Amino acid sequence: MATQARAQSPQPKMTTPIPESIKARESVETSIGTLEYFDGVPKPNTVETVYDYLDTSRAVNVYLNSIPALSVNALREGQAAMGADACHKICIWDNLMDSKSILLTGNTSTMYAVGFLDLVKDGPTVVDLPQGMLGILDDMAFQYMVDLGVAGPDKGKGGKYLVLPPGYKGDVPEGYFVVPSKTSGVWVFMRGYLDKSMPIQEAVPAASKNIRSTLKVYPLSTADAPPATEFINVSGKDMHVILPNDYSAFEKLHGLMQTEPESYLGPEARGMMAAIGIEKGKPFAPDARMKKILTDAAAIGNGAARAISYFPRDPGNLTYKDGDAWVTAFADKDTSFTRNGAYRLEPRVLFHFGYICVSPAMAMTVAGKGSDYSMGMLDSEGKVLDGSKTYRLRIPPNPPAKDFWAITMYDTQTRSQLQTDQQFPTKGSQDEGIKTNADGSMDIYFSPKAPAGQEGNWLQTIPGKSWFIALRIYGPEQPWIDQTWRPGKIELVK
Repeated sequence: MATQARAQSPQPKMTTPIPESIKARESVETSIGTLEYFDGVPKPNTVETVYDYLDTSRAVNVYLNSIPALSVNALREGQAAMGADACHKICIWDNLMDSKSILLTGNTSTMYAVGFLDLVKDGPTVVDLPQGMLGILDDMAFQYMVDLGVAGPDKGKGGKYLVLPPGYKGDVPEGYFVVPSKTSGVWVFMRGYLDKSMPIQEAVPAASKNIRSTLKVYPLSTADAPPATEFINVSGKDMHVILPNDYSAFEKLHGLMQTEPESYLGPEARGMMAAIGIEKGKPFAPDARMKKILTDAAAIGNGAARAISYFPRDPGNLTYKDGDAWVTAFADKDTSFTRNGAYRLEPRVLFHFGYICVSPAMAMTVAGKGSDYSMGMLDSEGKVLDGSKTYRLRIPPNPPAKDFWAITMYDTQTRSQLQTDQQFPTKGSQDEGIKTNADGSMDIYFSPKAPAGQEGNWLQTIPGKSWFIALRIYGPEQPWIDQTWRPGKIELVK
């Protein structure tokens, strides 16, 4: 009717043609419903629809972009729940990490020790590192700060690192590896390798002793009489350090924002958070409408993160470019998640939703040194792995691992070690009793019960649950690097 009325009205003298591309039609069908206008002005139902969509889309964006921060915040909360609530208190897996620890893709083969710094509370803080360690400092955006130990400036010889608070202007004493921080919180990750020349029952306590007897963490202000470093053995304990994927994620994010300087995030990210009610110095108090939207957005964000994790579409996340059977955590071995100066959003989500520890050294593959790994997420037909069925993975002859190789199973819900009757859900070259085929290859079986005669080559699965695996190569040799040696695919045994 309005169009007809305008058509019958006299043509104003100053009329010029208006391109259809800049006008709003009276009714437009979209993916969020029918949008209706009176001469370009949204009608009340359209205003409501559009604002609901904007708030939801911004909240989904905030959730996905905040997965790194939510993950490192979960580590801080989980470690504090174990008693590591001060810089000089360190969680250590004295008996290695088993599946009781709900921690993203942890392994069962090396000894972990982790802590947290609070630079607002303590000021400049010292990490006095033992010899023979490998570690990382990551900030509260889960961004890389510095390597510790073998890959760091101490070159594995040990030394004192001095971590400075954001914007620190005070004196800096000599004799330290100085590390400025952009955030108030800093995650301290350390890994002690086991001495391969020793039996495992001797190598594990030796690695623990090296850390316990020499690692020190304390505020610089207490350097003359530092508090004794306290070690908390978390092996076999129920430890939860996984980011939430429901409405509580936004509550956690708001709490984190209160502990960090405003420079922690850029204006675009802060504006996106402010648009959904998350601001530093202000309460987080969404009304019923906004809480419903945030709950929906968390569910959508969780779905997106899981789709990206198990069915990645960025080719950089494929270990082998001619197939999707194996996935790599760092797309194209890039720990900055950028391409041509722009963030690669989905690879960043994939990594931080399923993995921890950000360091260029984690993605750098050097023949005979360090480690490298790849994940088997689906079976050979691209189907989700079913814990009620039997699968087989063939490891070809001569796995190119100077030190050792290992396969560890993970829970698709938590991305942590799969909890079964097996304390350590891992099989590898350090295990005794693995059968070898006539050609030197090995078959690893995954099923609820061990196939007859394959007990030494078997990892248990749980009916009703899915799973995935990580193949770790310690001391990767050239055939692994140039991909002339590859693992098989996970095949369903029919």
